[in-house]
Amino acid sequence: MLHRAEGIVIRSMDYGEGNKIITLCTEVAGKVGVLVRGAKKVKSRHAALTQLFTYGEYVYFRNGTGLATLNAGELIESHHKLRADLIKAAYSSYACELLDRVLQDDETGAFWFHQLKACLSALEEDKDPQVILNLYEMKILQAAGYGPELSVCISCGNERKDEDLLLSPTLGGVICRYCKHLDPPAMPIAPRTLRVLRLFAQLDLRRLGSIDIKEETKAELKEAMRAFMDIQLGLKLKSRGFLDQMDKYDI
Repeated sequence: MLHRAEGIVIRSMDYGEGNKIITLCTEVAGKVGVLVRGAKKVKSRHAALTQLFTYGEYVYFRNGTGLATLNAGELIESHHKLRADLIKAAYSSYACELLDRVLQDDETGAFWFHQLKACLSALEEDKDPQVILNLYEMKILQAAGYGPELSVCISCGNERKDEDLLLSPTLGGVICRYCKHLDPPAMPIAPRTLRVLRLFAQLDLRRLGSIDIKEETKAELKEAMRAFMDIQLGLKLKSRGFLDQMDKYDI
């Protein structure tokens, strides 16, 4: 059956001497693997459609749930600026690999597609990459069913002053100091950082405007979101390791 869908390339690999297999996050069909014949040839008209981060319209033949074959395609946005910049490429790769690992093949992909599309656009527009990725991680957690509870104590359910709350990635939200015995490693968190996390929980990436967050708050955000991602999803991502190396050497 012939399908037409807008999609973003989240993975691309060589296949045989002249072909490529790409993984698309599509708006209507979720995650789709597509064989692109002759994509590695110099004069291939489909080569541009197989590059990582590319956003395009893809027409492909698919019989059942197996690998599809590309029939035609049209480039909408190449995102070449993301591939040309080491830092932007690293963050974009992480966004794509994270979605690839979390999104199941048979899941509807509209929400994931729009969040990834907005994430890549924001990175290309030179918005703060760490803040963008932390917001994107929050959307991923929520879509995967692991969105943190940030309003009330996740243990006793009581509303507390922000000064009385700690972050418990293990329990999946905030915990008050009266319940801290249930999670001794719970992390202290500044009220201003907690407010930003709540904003992230409510904000759609497509509505992201200008962002200006203090460095100390950004450092806490990064630690908090890393803890949630590691504990709630537990994924080992190559792109995450590369970002860690960039931080280590202050790239």
